[in-house]
Amino acid sequence: MRFEGLADSKDPDTLAVSRRARHLAPMNDPTTGLGSVLGSATMPRTGLFCSALFALLPAPAAPQSAPDAAALMPPLEWRSIGPDRGGRSIAVAGHSDRPFEYYFGATGGGLFKTTDGGSSWVPVTDGQIGSSSVGAVTVAESNPDVVYIGMGEVQLRANVLQGDGVYRSDDGGRHWRHLGLENTHAIGRIRVHPTDPDVAYVAALGHPYGPNPERGVFRTTDGGRTWDRILFRNDRTGAVDLVMDPSDPDVLYATLWEVYRKPWQLWSGGAGSGIFKTTDGGDSWSELTNSPGYPSGILGKMTVTVSGADSERVWANVEAEAGGLYMSDDAGSSWTLVNAHRDIWQRAFYFQRIQADPTDRNTIYILNFRLMRSTDAGRTLESVRETHADHHDLWIDPANPLRMIDGNDGGGVVSVNGGRTWTGMEYPTAQIYRLATTTDFPYHACGAQQDNSTVCVSSEPGHLQNPRGVSTEWMYSVGGGESGYVTPRPDDPDIFYAGATNALTRYDRRTGIVRDIQPYPRIVMGEPARGMPERWNWTYPIAVSLAEPDALYVGSQYLWRSTDEGSSWRKISPDLTRAEEATLDDSGGPVVMDQDGPEIYATLYALAPSPHEAATIWTGSDDGLLHVTRDSGNSWSNVTPPDMPAHTRITIIDVSPHDAATAYVAGIRYEMDDRSPYAWRTNDYGSSWTKIVDGIPPGDFVRVIREDPYRKGLLYSGTENGVYVSFDDGANWADLSYDLPDTPVTGLSVQDRDLVISTHGRSFWVLDDIETLRQIDADVAKSGDHLFEPADAIRRSVPAVIDYHLRGSDRMVHLEVLDAEGNIVRTLFEGTRDQGTHRETWNLRHPGAVTFDGIVLEGGNPARGPWSPPGRYQARLTVDGDVQVASFDVRRDPRLTGVTDADLVMQFELALEIRDAESRANGSVLLIRDMRGQLQASVARSDDQRLRASAERFIGDIGRLEAQLYQVRNQSPKDKIAFPIRLNDRLTGLRSRLERGDAAPTAAYRDVFEELSTELDGHMLELQGLISDDLSRLNAELTRAGLPRVVARDLLVTD
Repeated sequence: MRFEGLADSKDPDTLAVSRRARHLAPMNDPTTGLGSVLGSATMPRTGLFCSALFALLPAPAAPQSAPDAAALMPPLEWRSIGPDRGGRSIAVAGHSDRPFEYYFGATGGGLFKTTDGGSSWVPVTDGQIGSSSVGAVTVAESNPDVVYIGMGEVQLRANVLQGDGVYRSDDGGRHWRHLGLENTHAIGRIRVHPTDPDVAYVAALGHPYGPNPERGVFRTTDGGRTWDRILFRNDRTGAVDLVMDPSDPDVLYATLWEVYRKPWQLWSGGAGSGIFKTTDGGDSWSELTNSPGYPSGILGKMTVTVSGADSERVWANVEAEAGGLYMSDDAGSSWTLVNAHRDIWQRAFYFQRIQADPTDRNTIYILNFRLMRSTDAGRTLESVRETHADHHDLWIDPANPLRMIDGNDGGGVVSVNGGRTWTGMEYPTAQIYRLATTTDFPYHACGAQQDNSTVCVSSEPGHLQNPRGVSTEWMYSVGGGESGYVTPRPDDPDIFYAGATNALTRYDRRTGIVRDIQPYPRIVMGEPARGMPERWNWTYPIAVSLAEPDALYVGSQYLWRSTDEGSSWRKISPDLTRAEEATLDDSGGPVVMDQDGPEIYATLYALAPSPHEAATIWTGSDDGLLHVTRDSGNSWSNVTPPDMPAHTRITIIDVSPHDAATAYVAGIRYEMDDRSPYAWRTNDYGSSWTKIVDGIPPGDFVRVIREDPYRKGLLYSGTENGVYVSFDDGANWADLSYDLPDTPVTGLSVQDRDLVISTHGRSFWVLDDIETLRQIDADVAKSGDHLFEPADAIRRSVPAVIDYHLRGSDRMVHLEVLDAEGNIVRTLFEGTRDQGTHRETWNLRHPGAVTFDGIVLEGGNPARGPWSPPGRYQARLTVDGDVQVASFDVRRDPRLTGVTDADLVMQFELALEIRDAESRANGSVLLIRDMRGQLQASVARSDDQRLRASAERFIGDIGRLEAQLYQVRNQSPKDKIAFPIRLNDRLTGLRSRLERGDAAPTAAYRDVFEELSTELDGHMLELQGLISDDLSRLNAELTRAGLPRVVARDLLVTD
């Protein structure tokens, strides 16, 4: 079968890619009115403390269609907030010619590259690929700039992410083009010919959750423009491993794996599994499965490697009844079992990789839960030092086997000494299951990280005691484990409930004390769901009622309730799942059972206590049933949408913050080989439902949906590939991904004016300042130029963000900020702008003091203006003479205690006085330097020695005065240690320290300012005397000599 590549349809000139193209194309279309505004910067800032009551929420805006709404959307930007703690990698690569250059593929995060040996890593595929999980990466031996990646995971854990084929870069990862094979979904290996980078082989597993023909081994001989399928067994068996003989590129070995997954079951092994060899570059293949010594019976997953020192030596690690490491010394014609220990082939579906040393025929590495090495052909093993457990891929430099990169559940790590030491794993590729946000200011984003622990990070750089600190790596754990929910108590931000397999914990952040509070602490492992009294999902739901904060809920197949923080529990429901017998059976396969927890099925997967009515609770199951009780669990109604297919995993139920009868539901069926988006809305407690997925492309299935708490009908959804927004209650959706990398979005929360997400591969992200989205409606779409109402700002923390929409091009725009008295505080923009929505940010500072080039001060930066005090402000927009005004408040930090707005006004007034004094001092320095320059230029044209002497006296007098105002000997930052600071430095230092915190100024600050002001007044009087007397006489001499006079110019110009 021949498959045509899609290189022409997805080349770099047209690939934005997929969802990115859908968003950016209308944004840059002049007919939509957005122009090229995406490049505008968004200032990092803190979200506001969420305090609005549902009863006080504004009325909904008029519905707006997605195309019209997209034309009004402001230039938003996503911001990564970490954690910088690596997640799983199953694909790594390097090149012998570039010892500091490596790649690792993140599952859910794209491809990362280092050029400094692993000290730092950068993503290189963002915005250029249409899926997120890299299953294979290889660098062409003949050209290290040629890199191939294959998308989708073959390490078939329960929640693997599927891919969209093969990509290639010809410039070391800077640009990528798609080469087709989209429907393979999972690619485990890519091998490239050592002398021709256009000849490549792909091992494709195919759909993990259903049969399909696009699987097996594929070959291209034209750089990916076309592909031939050269090895194929059947539509349920795919290729999982592929190795090329280092000494003969026409010799390749491949392993095929018959496997499937369903939400409730993994089944590894079958008649399709086998090992194959070609000696003619893939034109023909011989099966080695029945070779003497190879294990018989049902085979599962297998991996293969060839010694770089001896082409006759081949190893295979085999999942079978007689499983283990097998070795051939005749290129696969016969085999010998060399090690049967389960350490090397346990959980084969998730591990099962081996790598031969390139120079020593007896050395082989085995990747499993541990990274192991054997120097006697596999008979005995030693553990290699590791940075994280669970190992999936290993690249070894053929020219220097001490240099390698390992891909494990913590990411990609580099060693240059054979594994004795490794680089760190500090990159934001965490796979987060669910999102919770706290009521702290700044708020924290929390979730459970796969292959690690629960984690919370601040939405702004900092830490709990000082959120304005500089640390960007601050994080903390809150109990639970890698897979569970994290649920903060809404009325006490220090209490967290978190789950995991065989665990439910209560964590007190004040004390660090954690305790287990499971309602039924019967530990389960290695057994099917059918025998479990309580079926707890891998990520079972935990919720606290906003209407009744003492009510804590968790779900097995039943709903449990506690009102004393888990000290006691009551079961308040029957089994709320389908509980079909076929879905409760064993999991693992015909060779080895594997029942670790993720396949426990027929469980509750979502629950939502109503924020309006304490007695109303919604539940959703992983097998597709939706229930609601309106009497605290005494009775339950099945309200499953009629068009919801069976075995839809209900991932989210969001009860409207505006209406008790309205709820939104989303579900996924990709584990049923159905990647369609599913989402519904009800306005009558589930009596009827409306499907709401128009505008979300096929294949971009919905994982989470939320309604904006401030505008009814404004919805956000997180999907497999990004984020969408609906302005009309789900009737239409528009892409909101902007510059977000392609990554699965698993959680979503609206924090006042921020949209926060968790991702399954790129940690947490924030879309700052979404207030304008709440104001987009039909009236705005029909209007002319429009100034949106800015959200309130918070002094020192949250800037004022001002958005406005223009019709037509080449418009003259003037945007100012005014205080309550109508005084102009700042001019934010002045010039011409084209059609579109534009954004300006005011940092809440007044203009700074006059300064000059080369200034070196101890006290701070005089150009940084005073913080504006709390109060009412206005944004004034003038477009071609037409004026619009919008008001907003600047509020004080909500964490302040014992400080009033009046205190901050007094602080501001004193800071303003000091700033003006700084300007007088620095302006005088500028004036002195300007007069000196004019005078020196003038007398340089004269030979009159008496005139020159008069000029020198004047220059000396003003120079001595300059030296009192500023330390003129300062040249470098540390000169202030060698030479005493002067008056302008003391003034700047006084203001800087005054504004270190928010409080009324103390008497000491006023006293010191009076002293410095008195000193400044004296210097100003002296300067005025020099100008009025000495300079006047000198100018008269210059006039008599026919030379230019010196002008004392006003240089007190601020920003």
